[in-house]
Amino acid sequence: MQLKKEDIIKALSTISVAGEGKNMVESGAIQNVVTFADEVIVDLKLSTPALHIKKRAEVDVMKVIHDQVYAKAKVKVNIKVDAPKKQNANEIKGKPIPGIQNIVAVASGKGGVGKSTVTANLAVSLAKMGFNVGLLDADIYGPSGPIMFDVMHEKPLSVTVSGKSKMKPIENYGVKLLSIGFFTKPNQAVIWRGPMAAKALNQMIFDADWGELDFLLVDLPPGTGDIHLSIMQSMPITGAVIVSTPQHVALADARKGVAMFQQENINVPVLGIVENMAYFTPEELPENKYYIFGESGAKRLSEDIEVPFLGEIPLVQSIREAGDVGRPAALQDNTPTSIAFTDLTKNIVQEVVFRNENLPPTDAIKITTMAGCSAVRKK
Repeated sequence: MQLKKEDIIKALSTISVAGEGKNMVESGAIQNVVTFADEVIVDLKLSTPALHIKKRAEVDVMKVIHDQVYAKAKVKVNIKVDAPKKQNANEIKGKPIPGIQNIVAVASGKGGVGKSTVTANLAVSLAKMGFNVGLLDADIYGPSGPIMFDVMHEKPLSVTVSGKSKMKPIENYGVKLLSIGFFTKPNQAVIWRGPMAAKALNQMIFDADWGELDFLLVDLPPGTGDIHLSIMQSMPITGAVIVSTPQHVALADARKGVAMFQQENINVPVLGIVENMAYFTPEELPENKYYIFGESGAKRLSEDIEVPFLGEIPLVQSIREAGDVGRPAALQDNTPTSIAFTDLTKNIVQEVVFRNENLPPTDAIKITTMAGCSAVRKK
């Protein structure tokens, strides 16, 4: 007996793959049908590798041909699985955030160098200059943004934007702020593995109503680890600012921080290095400078590795007090500390402009895991 292809296809149009609404022909599961006398070969494409789905599809194809076309037909079913690639649990899709012009990551090789203090004052200084500014407190395990902006008891509200529910950042001093600190209790430790932290960051980045921003500052945790990769994977960073103190132990880690961003497969432009706690000036002797942690260490490092030196911030009690009470020192006018932060901010803006005029846009990176080690490559 000579089987006809059209009869086979007609029979196959009466069955569907388990879990799919359309029949096998309409859904495109049937890739090809070949007949030779009483033999028929059916090429079937499935979107799932599940063994029970594959077995049921094979049985259904054979049964419908035997029942509706020819009971003694010799049926062979070739099944190909074309499952969509599953996103890695620790992977965030890198894409620009609509409305945000520049994303600046503020990092440090080690903790305790005043990175968050510099970030907060940089944000305030930018806002005072008339820029629209947002701050993402990405220090998952030690968020300090809510304290420094005096909004510890605030909670982001939900707003509807283009039919989607979004988080509305908390705003103070002209800066829009989101932090994991808004979602945890003051005495609650955040004990999360990398994928959980990455998911939280993903929500604060893409599920937030940031609006139109000239600058989004990202306050990264100390070191060079998983959170840093997740941030650089999630969105294209315009440039990075490295904060260090002058002493050798901090400079050694700052050098590693610069190296991370300059790694060939990451290649985020380093806008420059900030020397925090550069010198101590007592209030009663404003002209005196005492180099407690060493003199010009970060400046010499910047010259050594050929990245811009952005400025130095003194070690004065008022900066610490201002941060503790939630009123960043840059809010004041014409004080030595506010002038220092203003000069620093101007230098960073200048470097961002230079970077945008002379370098192509930064690509988000893609991270895969091979044999227990992270591999980083450009998208």
